[in-house]
Amino acid sequence: MSVNVRIAPSPTGLLHIGNIRAALFNYLFAKKHGGSFMLRLDDTDSTRSTQEFADAIKRDLTWLGLTWDNFARQSDRLARYSEVLEQLKLSGHVYPCYETQGELDLKRKTQLGRGLPPVYDRAALKLTDADRAAFDAQGLKPHWRFKLNHTDVSWDDLVQGRKTFPASSISDPVLVRGDGVPLYTFCSVVDDVDDKTTHIIRGEDHVTNTVVQIQIWQAVTALPLPAFAHFPLIVSASGIEMSKRLGTLSIASMRDDMQIEPMAINALLAKLGTSDPIAPRLTVAELATEFDLDKISSSTPKFDLEELKMLNAKILHLTPFASVRERLASMGLDAIDENFWNIARANITMLGDIHNWWKVAQGPVTPVIQDADFLSQAASALPPAPWNDNTWGAWTAQIKEKTGRKGKELFMPLRLALTAQEHGPEMKCLLPIIGEKRVRDLLAGKAA
Repeated sequence: MSVNVRIAPSPTGLLHIGNIRAALFNYLFAKKHGGSFMLRLDDTDSTRSTQEFADAIKRDLTWLGLTWDNFARQSDRLARYSEVLEQLKLSGHVYPCYETQGELDLKRKTQLGRGLPPVYDRAALKLTDADRAAFDAQGLKPHWRFKLNHTDVSWDDLVQGRKTFPASSISDPVLVRGDGVPLYTFCSVVDDVDDKTTHIIRGEDHVTNTVVQIQIWQAVTALPLPAFAHFPLIVSASGIEMSKRLGTLSIASMRDDMQIEPMAINALLAKLGTSDPIAPRLTVAELATEFDLDKISSSTPKFDLEELKMLNAKILHLTPFASVRERLASMGLDAIDENFWNIARANITMLGDIHNWWKVAQGPVTPVIQDADFLSQAASALPPAPWNDNTWGAWTAQIKEKTGRKGKELFMPLRLALTAQEHGPEMKCLLPIIGEKRVRDLLAGKAA
């Protein structure tokens, strides 16, 4: 069986970590099994959906390397949804309702006040033809509900195992609003049928949707149901659910403001909440070979921004120069070569940190002077140019013999004078790049 999976974000806001985890799981599953990954925009709500957000969704997925094989907009399929609605009317699976939102809200409050679950009471089923004609005569447009079979709905979840849920505990879902706009629950099923979706991989907050959509699917087609997998939602380190409604960091902000690498996000989310350890990976293809729904834990995973930053650093430490050459050039650092990248990359957390070490190499640096007399003696022991990776060792050996200093007492004053930093790349590598003239100036306390 060919694997076909999809994600269906609404272009009503920016993608966040939770959205991307679902997209990544679907993408990795498709690639692991040689299948197809679809991006389908849930944009039937024209009042909230915008082209700006649609473009942002595409940009974020492309940046992450989660490119889609097929693309669709639900707003292009309104005629198809109308066709299926008529089919459901004829088969008696839907019924018209005329309650206003205010009336429905009042019903829910009354039920809750009586300690009852806020399930729709199916009052519209009691309307006579004359009642409906009277509403129509008043110009009221009905919304259409799907009539659920009040039986238990079961499926073998690929993450959670055998699931059974009583449909009687759920309100008959509205498929089409009074203004004619079809809703997600309905459109998603019609699309999945037409797109031959084989697996629906999404968060566990969709479990009740699955109960409803299984029954809608069976009313629409005789095709076999897709397989379902519901994974636990991630929460923040403080235990708050990651949601755009809570102002969670968007993928765009992580890219543009925080300079997070796309593979840091992918590598973290692919392993978060699984039995695999979180480790740096340089390609999505690597993650796909390792991905398995069986590895997803039932426990709630926590997303920690600091963990993402640490993983970001590890990925940069492994990244070859060829992968960053053009990005460095766009940052005005086209003079950086492979040698310098290999020297400095182990000391950066974000790519932009390379600016600091390039400044150390090229100047100007204001030296930190701890002991001017010691530095003067060090300067007098400097070997003549040209310098190489062995120069630092030979020089510090001469200083040690001359001053009797060793260890941190020897090396730290030199590092602070030459780089103004307590930590950084190996000095044996930096010394030849800084050059003899600048080294002498810096040892003398001059900015250079």
